[in-house]
Amino acid sequence: MLTYSFANLNGESMYTHLYSCIKADITSGVLHAGDKLPSKRMLAKNLGISIITIENAYAQLLVEGYIYSEPKRGYYVARIEQMPGAAEPPAPREPLLHASTPAIVTSFSKSSVPPDTFPYNIWARLLRSTLSSADEHALISDTSAGGVLPLRQALAKHLYQFRGLNVSPEQIIIGAGTQSLYNLIVQLLGRSHVYALENPGYPQLAAIYKTNDVFCRYLPMDEQGIRADVLENSSADILHISPSHQFPTGIVMPVSRRYELLRWAKEKSSRYIIEDDYDCEFRLYGRPIPPLQSIDSAEKVIYINTFSKTLAPTFRISYMVLPVHLASLFYEKLGFYSCTVSNFEQFTLAKFIEDGYFERHINRMRTYYRTKRDRLLHYLATCKAAPALTVEGENSGLHFLLHLATQASDTTLTQAALAQGIQIKFLSDYYHDKTSDCSHTLLMNYTGLPDDELYPALDKLFAALEPYLEL
Repeated sequence: MLTYSFANLNGESMYTHLYSCIKADITSGVLHAGDKLPSKRMLAKNLGISIITIENAYAQLLVEGYIYSEPKRGYYVARIEQMPGAAEPPAPREPLLHASTPAIVTSFSKSSVPPDTFPYNIWARLLRSTLSSADEHALISDTSAGGVLPLRQALAKHLYQFRGLNVSPEQIIIGAGTQSLYNLIVQLLGRSHVYALENPGYPQLAAIYKTNDVFCRYLPMDEQGIRADVLENSSADILHISPSHQFPTGIVMPVSRRYELLRWAKEKSSRYIIEDDYDCEFRLYGRPIPPLQSIDSAEKVIYINTFSKTLAPTFRISYMVLPVHLASLFYEKLGFYSCTVSNFEQFTLAKFIEDGYFERHINRMRTYYRTKRDRLLHYLATCKAAPALTVEGENSGLHFLLHLATQASDTTLTQAALAQGIQIKFLSDYYHDKTSDCSHTLLMNYTGLPDDELYPALDKLFAALEPYLEL
């Protein structure tokens, strides 16, 4: 007969304690496979506890598979595979970086948003208002795969007023970041197509398509972007581009080239263009470039944008605008999905846009970035390294290119900067097949660095690069 003490439970329930005791006897081999357990009535009498306590303990052991029951016969110990022994502790590994390698203190290769520019107070107030006044059922119920209707309505109005896109809310699909939308596009259009990407281009984009088992071709560009004849010869069906501010080159595709690409897409029903308009709000000189989708009469352009640049990188809300026929196909084929963004955030963002806060935030941030860029350009024109520096693409968006007069390889320059705790990337780092290490063209992301960090970091960077520059 099983005998256990219930003297020191330490707040544990009696049935949990009994369950633990029997389980320990089974796993340690005190009780063997096939051993019959006492009946609930007998064990209760022997231990001086209630039958309910025995029932609960047996029920837990039964559901976890430690025991089994046979009708009218009772409970038996199940056969448990031998528990594996404790693994040997892993041998200590060599550190990935040598102790002498300094930690990265400043990065000019990563895009970020200054934390103090996010409208925390406004957002918190709108969130509280959403929680107190919105339809409670709508807040906590499952939503359409495309997202909540008020946000899609607000976006449709915003796109019409500020981007010249005349689209319906039903064409807009909300997602938790552009990466999730890329995955949906692959599922919508299919994995059998060849996807064409810009080269150089955004490395994460190629990685996303690769994980989706999509075959990609990486197409070279001239000063106007991807050429239609190169695209035609690539056998691609889907073209992914950023025509208003190509990353990382900063190329702005002229309207003539845009029409050439639209003509290419129109020639076959399987062809589509994915337009990534990731920082269209921050063209710092002149009017924003109209999107390719605004001149698409054949419904061949899938438009994508994100709030990661305008609000914060961790603000994982993006959206895409599908042509009408693809929107219908989306709900037919993928409508079983739930939207990946919480209703709370969607309703709050809808209010943020509807009440004009988003427009005012964009205007404020555009002024902020323009002022920051102008100060930076002045610094580059007057610093000691100025004779070896040439700025390119400073008006297109939130990064620009800085060409260095040097004969040193990009790797040598990168390592010299890293030795000072500064991370930099060159244009050569963004080519799919890195055939050259001497672009000497530095990608400058400056938006997230406050002035008290930006200029000391630049002083340190150019001091590190000075031995290699042709001054």
